[in-house]
Amino acid sequence: MKPKFLNYLPAALAGLFISGATMAQTTTTTSVEPMRTWSIGVNAGVLTGVSPLGGQNDFSNWKNSFGYGLYIKKQITPGFSLRLDGNRGQVKGDNSQPYEDGTVNTSPISAYSTDLNYSASLSAVANLFNWSMFKQQNNAQLYVSAGGGFVNYTPTVTTAANVSTEMPTKNKMIIPVGLGAKFRLAEAINLDLGWTISFVDNDQFDGYARGSNDKYNYGYAGLEFALGKGKQLAFFSPTAATYDEAIAAKNIANGLKSDLDAQKAENARLRSDMDGLLKDSDGDGVADKLDKCAGTPAGTVVDGAGCPLKVPAPQVTERVIVTEADRKVVADAIKNLEFDLGKATIRSKSYATLNRVAALLMEKNFSLKLAGHTDNTGSDELNMRLSKDRAESVKSYLVSQGANASRVEATGYGESQPIATNNTAAGRQQNRRVEFTLY
Repeated sequence: MKPKFLNYLPAALAGLFISGATMAQTTTTTSVEPMRTWSIGVNAGVLTGVSPLGGQNDFSNWKNSFGYGLYIKKQITPGFSLRLDGNRGQVKGDNSQPYEDGTVNTSPISAYSTDLNYSASLSAVANLFNWSMFKQQNNAQLYVSAGGGFVNYTPTVTTAANVSTEMPTKNKMIIPVGLGAKFRLAEAINLDLGWTISFVDNDQFDGYARGSNDKYNYGYAGLEFALGKGKQLAFFSPTAATYDEAIAAKNIANGLKSDLDAQKAENARLRSDMDGLLKDSDGDGVADKLDKCAGTPAGTVVDGAGCPLKVPAPQVTERVIVTEADRKVVADAIKNLEFDLGKATIRSKSYATLNRVAALLMEKNFSLKLAGHTDNTGSDELNMRLSKDRAESVKSYLVSQGANASRVEATGYGESQPIATNNTAAGRQQNRRVEFTLY
């Protein structure tokens, strides 16, 4: 019959793995610098065949025997690791003394000595109480462990007649459960104090079958050596790291808030200075600092210096009325206008009607546009120059008779604007002309 405690070991082991996984999810580190996660340990201590957890032992008197071991450990998170142990030693006991309740053991086997040839086990280890809020690197920790493995052992039993018999060597499953404490002596060296009880899947570990499976204890002290560089992950406190990060973030936020407040104050000062620079008391569109004529009335048009602009008097355009009589004076001049052949010289017979045009311009302050034209005889360049010269000749004569030169415009168009065909002499005669336009 197995002890009831074994019924709870699978659940306890699962709980350790789940707690380790949970701690893995909540671990926060403040640096990307490497940390020591691998370690090896050596230990030595006392092996006994009696468990302090109670229950009936096959022998009433247990003896302390020497044992030793070594292990390799991988720290996965600050709170969780996997540890591979190997142990050797000897477990002894006899019936030289009664049980604690005074009962005498009457077994035919009076003593035993079991050689623990070797044991090997893989355990999940959960670190406790290294979650300091104030120190990221602790110096001490408690831990609990549970796992599974096997043991190779050879028991030797001694009868009441003092006859010793070596029993066959066996390999059996074991479930080690333990607790301990570690103290960091240096950056990579720890003192390891622990106790482990190993439940054997057999009732003949001590060479004697008496109804319940056997178990043995190992109390030990040893040294653990952390491998690699950096700090030990096992002594790292993610709570403190998170706290430090929160404090650092708060300090940064406070610094940013101070910078923001200072910038707001500076912006307010600049805004006030800008308001002063842009202030325009009289509303004329020129800032007071540049306004040389402050206090101008509303609606006053000012220059860039803020002074009123001189508004020129509105120009009154006289309405020009050209009568039929006026048009007849011009028409007579056009009809009687003659030039020397191929020249811009006005013949004297044209003077009388031109004089009346000059008088009309002066009397009524008219403006006159003169447009010279030719037929297509000769080159374009010659015809353009001749038409221009004839118009200018008329203008010069009118100005000589008192007309205002600024009111007379002379333009030549050459042969470009005929009013009749150039294929006949009569048509060419009509095309050689100077047009007068009053306005």
